[in-house]
Amino acid sequence: MLHLDEGNFDTEVNSRKIIVIDFWAPWCGPCRALGPIIEQIANEVSGDIAVAKINIDECPGLAERFQVQSIPTVVFLKDGQEVNRSVGLSTKADLLSVINSL
Repeated sequence: MLHLDEGNFDTEVNSRKIIVIDFWAPWCGPCRALGPIIEQIANEVSGDIAVAKINIDECPGLAERFQVQSIPTVVFLKDGQEVNRSVGLSTKADLLSVINSL
C-alpha cells in the first residue's frame, strides 16, 4: 500500500502502469469502512498494479487536482491518465471488476 502526497505523487504515478488511488479522510465513516477493502485489494493485486491512499486533509491540492468532491473516491489511473472512478462506498467485487478490466 502506497501513501501518496504532493512530494511523491508524480514519481509514483509515472513509475506504475496501473494505480488505484483511494481518496479518504480519517473522520469519514464510509472511508473507514472502505479502508479494509482497499487493504485487501492491495494485498491481492500484483505486477504493474499499485494501490495507494491519499488523505485529503493532508493533501488538499491532490484532491483538488482530481476534482474530488465527495469521499471516499477511488480513482483508477492507467499510464498516468484517469480511466475510471468510483464515488462512495464500493464493494470489493466492484472495485476488482474495474481493476480486472484495465
